[in-house]
Amino acid sequence: MEKKADIALIGLAVMGQNLVLNMNDHGYTVAVYNRTLSKVDEFLQDAAKGRDTIIGTYSLPEMVDMLEKPRKVMLMVKAGDVVDSFIDQLVPLLEDGDVIIDGGNSHFPDTTRRTRELKEKGILYIGTGVSGGEEGARRGPSVMPGGNPDAWPLVKNILQDISAKVDDGSPCCDWVGEEGAGHYVKMVHNGIEYGDMQMICEAYDLLHQGLGLTHDDLYEIFAEWNKGDLDSYLIEITRDIMKTKDTDGSPLVTKILDRAGQKGTGKWTGISSLDLGVPVTLIVEAVYARCLSALKSERLEASKLIKGPDKAIAGDRKAIIEDIRLALFASKIVSYAQGYMLMREAARENGWMLNYGGIALMWRGGCIIRSVFLGKIKEAFDQDPNLSNLLVAPYFRSVMDTCQAAWRRTVGRAVAAGIPIPAMSSALSFFDGYRSALLPANLLQAQRDYFGAHTYERVDKPAGEFFHTNWTGTGGNVASSTYQV
Repeated sequence: MEKKADIALIGLAVMGQNLVLNMNDHGYTVAVYNRTLSKVDEFLQDAAKGRDTIIGTYSLPEMVDMLEKPRKVMLMVKAGDVVDSFIDQLVPLLEDGDVIIDGGNSHFPDTTRRTRELKEKGILYIGTGVSGGEEGARRGPSVMPGGNPDAWPLVKNILQDISAKVDDGSPCCDWVGEEGAGHYVKMVHNGIEYGDMQMICEAYDLLHQGLGLTHDDLYEIFAEWNKGDLDSYLIEITRDIMKTKDTDGSPLVTKILDRAGQKGTGKWTGISSLDLGVPVTLIVEAVYARCLSALKSERLEASKLIKGPDKAIAGDRKAIIEDIRLALFASKIVSYAQGYMLMREAARENGWMLNYGGIALMWRGGCIIRSVFLGKIKEAFDQDPNLSNLLVAPYFRSVMDTCQAAWRRTVGRAVAAGIPIPAMSSALSFFDGYRSALLPANLLQAQRDYFGAHTYERVDKPAGEFFHTNWTGTGGNVASSTYQV
């Protein structure tokens, strides 16, 4: 009798193929299917050649028939309508207690909707973030599952076996929470990724255009940075990019058009932050930086018409490089602090019980934002599970004390040289705002009450008691409502 498969995977693009090979390496028999059937044969004859426990199927009924019960089907397809289409085709073929896993970058409200709809039909649904790119999928990604908790025991071994492991062997995969929680955490991960990448690009610009350093110099700098507090996947690959040459011997990165693309998860993070009233300013600036880069033709024309400083930064080169390193580290802390603020508010809004230290552990290996820095986040939440903000944790307060002067010097030098650093500078503005006992929002409230009778609270009265002033003598005592977040 032919051996049944432990799990099926639909979608044989690079991520899907690599996850199949990863599962197979860990002893799982995998049935595979792709809408373009020729890709099944190509996969079996190439990357999966000689692997008898990877089974090609050529229709969804055939694929489902190949599975052990309860059946487990993983989707690695384009987010949106394609996921819904496959779910609609699978439901008539499945039975109560079978599991569908969406491993793509789905928007979390879609995952919440699908979890609820499928529960009504007796099907268990998991929406899981999978981070790490092609190499992570093959060797061990970070996996962030959420959805129907009844599904977790059925897929836990598979997902944890294929995930990355930290030094003590702990898997970078654990249950995140119900409904859309897994995809929400992955969305925030990607938002932080946007911020990290933008800040590294800003450091690169300061070092290359500002200080005039060569790419060979930059290779040495990023290699050194990757040995300390900034040790991370993104610094590591930036180091490697600096040394990669084009066919003519020049740095390849200088031949790449400065017009960035995006898939939408950073935008989703920004929209969610506005909906929840959480100031993830750094991540939003990183998204807007990509939008600004897309205006290439306009920027070229503007560069001929609008003049500014020559972008040169003068001074002690070694000291300036160290200032940039510390500014990058401090800004990185703000990025994570904002991301955790957003997850905390989303958990409150949706009734999720998120394990914030556990999320840091899941991100320590396999994923794009993996870094030694995440161990400190886990320690902070281990010490205080109810921590309001990373910036008030003892370790991070100490780091900010160390970095703050260098951070301010770096932002000042960038402004004076006309080098845009939207992420680093917005991070500093957020930091200064968060540590301020008094902000000028008192004037803002007075302005709102003046032109719109929106009312205000007083410092000498109980919180929640609202007042309106007839500023012009003609407005009367009518007050307007206000939108609260």
